Amino acid sequence: MSGPGATPIARWAPYAMSGPAFLLFATLLLVPLLLTAILSFSQFDHHSGIKAGVTLQHYAVVITDEFYHEIFLRTLRLSAVTTLICVAVGAPEAYILSRMSGRWRAVCLLVVLAPLLISVVVRAFGWSMLLGREGLVNQLLELAGIGRQRLLYTESAVIVGLVHIMMPFMIIPVWTSLQKLDRTTEQAALSLGASPVTVFRRIVVPQVLPGILSGSLIVFGLSASAFAIPGLLGGRRIKTVATLIYDEYLHELNWPLGAAIAVILLIANLLIMLGYNRLMERRYRRALG
Repeated sequence: MSGPGATPIARWAPYAMSGPAFLLFATLLLVPLLLTAILSFSQFDHHSGIKAGVTLQHYAVVITDEFYHEIFLRTLRLSAVTTLICVAVGAPEAYILSRMSGRWRAVCLLVVLAPLLISVVVRAFGWSMLLGREGLVNQLLELAGIGRQRLLYTESAVIVGLVHIMMPFMIIPVWTSLQKLDRTTEQAALSLGASPVTVFRRIVVPQVLPGILSGSLIVFGLSASAFAIPGLLGGRRIKTVATLIYDEYLHELNWPLGAAIAVILLIANLLIMLGYNRLMERRYRRALG
């Protein structure tokens, strides 16, 4: 009971019960973010390191330098392409899973979730062996008469690795949305003369849009901040924001600049994801009338 007549103990009970979880959340997430934001305003000298004082120089460098513009645009492009591929492949795959029998569905779900049990670094090294100069893919291309190609350390290699990593994060939300789909609605539409294509477009797609929205947001956010896949499959040739932050922290030792880049990436991610969420919600409401 938490209404006007509730006792003070009952009124404060929800806050007391959620307090430990909030403290844990603040300690593990909010405090590091706050410290990173504070660090991004610190002054830095290449000879003496971090100095006392407040400056906006690091943000000005990132915003005005075309070098950083190119890296941010590349990161967003790779994330967007990865998200589109995951939607194009993962949504139909989730639909097929929802139509399978129980035994085959369990087997296919195990296949989908199995890569999550393996380290990202191990999977990245596996793709580097497959896409390398002497890898299996190049050997097959040579047998087909195409000749060996430079596949590793390219944007295509990074996209392949990201799609492999992110695909379960698209399939599971879409599959979960499909579990709420009422089959009788589809049968009623078919009995009234609607074609299977119309049923899929007018009934299935609108109800599966929330799953596609949540899955695409997860995939885009994780892809934009991914480090292991761009670092191992892109190498020094294909630099992304995450690898750039790593270089600033550990190679250049310019922690304030690395923190500023991280804060800008976080803000860009939030703005893009919130805008995409608003757009998809409008389309979802329009589709449902």
